[in-house]
Amino acid sequence: MTITRRHFLKAASAGGAAATVALATPAPAEARTNKLMPPKALGLLFDATLCIGCKACVAACKQANGMPQEVSTPERLWDTPLDISGKTLNVIKVYQHGTNAEKDRETNGFAFVKKSCLHCVDPSCVSACPVSAMTKDPETGIVSYDKDACIGCRYCVAACPFGVPRFQYDTATPQIQKCQLCKHRMPEGKFAACAEVCPTGATLYGPVEALKAEAKRRLAMKEGDEAVFARGDIRTPYAPHVRPAAKYLQRIYGETEIGGTQMLLLSGVAFAKLGYPDLPAQSYASRSETVQSTLYGGMVAPLVALGGLIWAVRRTTKNGEAGE
Repeated sequence: MTITRRHFLKAASAGGAAATVALATPAPAEARTNKLMPPKALGLLFDATLCIGCKACVAACKQANGMPQEVSTPERLWDTPLDISGKTLNVIKVYQHGTNAEKDRETNGFAFVKKSCLHCVDPSCVSACPVSAMTKDPETGIVSYDKDACIGCRYCVAACPFGVPRFQYDTATPQIQKCQLCKHRMPEGKFAACAEVCPTGATLYGPVEALKAEAKRRLAMKEGDEAVFARGDIRTPYAPHVRPAAKYLQRIYGETEIGGTQMLLLSGVAFAKLGYPDLPAQSYASRSETVQSTLYGGMVAPLVALGGLIWAVRRTTKNGEAGE
C-alpha cells in the first residue's frame, strides 16, 4: 500500500495536532539564571571623558595581534578602520552633534568611544557556538576563540548583542576575529596593549572588581575638581594623569547589562548615542538556553512529534484512505 503526497500531508497535519495536544501542558522547565562573574575576572574600564581620540590603542592592538592595515580613504596613506572587522579588533569612534563646540556634551558637542569585545559575564557567543570554538575562561573570564574548532557557522556573529565577533570574508581560510584581551601577552608579564599605550588612562586594565571600584570613585567626583587618574594596569599604574573631573552620567555601562560585562564604560553622553544599546539585566544566553531546555529537554518534544506523525500515518493507512 502506498501513500500519496496528499495523504502524507494530511497525516503530517494530524500528527502535528497530536504533538501539540501532547505538549499542551509540558512540565515547566526551571529557568537558568545569569552566570556569575569569575573570581579572578580581568577586564577594561573605558572612560570616554578622558579619551582624546588619538587612536594609539588602535595601532597598539594591531601590532600586538599582528593585524593588517585597513584603509578606507582614497589616498590610502594610513590605517583608517571605520569599525571593528576581520582586520581590526579595537577602534575609536566619535559622536558628534551640532557645532561640536564642547567635548562630552550631547548638544553641540562631541565624544569619543571605544568599540571592542566587552567579554560578557554570560556571553551569547559562547552559548550559541555549537562546537565550543568560543569559550570563557573560568578564572579570568576572557572570552576566547579557537580557530581549529570553528566550523564557520557564524552563530556567534548573529548572537552577540554588541556586534563584536567579525568574520573574514576576504580570505580563502576565513576565521572569526575578536579581542581576546591580549591573553597571549600575559605569560610575558604584559597586559592589554590598548591600555598599555593609552596616554590619558581612558582605557585602564585590571581586575574587574578594582575597575568597578575606580568607576564608582570617578562618578562621586565633583565636576571641575582636580582629579588623579591611573594609567595602564590599575594594580601597578604608570605616572598618573591629572586633570579636572568631567561631568559624568551616573551610570556604569556593563555593570548589569545582559548579566554584566568585563569591560565597563563611563561617559558624559548617553551610551545609546555612543552605539551601546539599552539592554536588560537578564542575559540572552540564559533566556535562550531555558527555551531550549523546555523544548528539547530529554528530546521529549521531537519524540512526541515523531510519535504523533507515525500514529497519524498508521491510522490513515488502516482506514484504507491511502489507496484512493
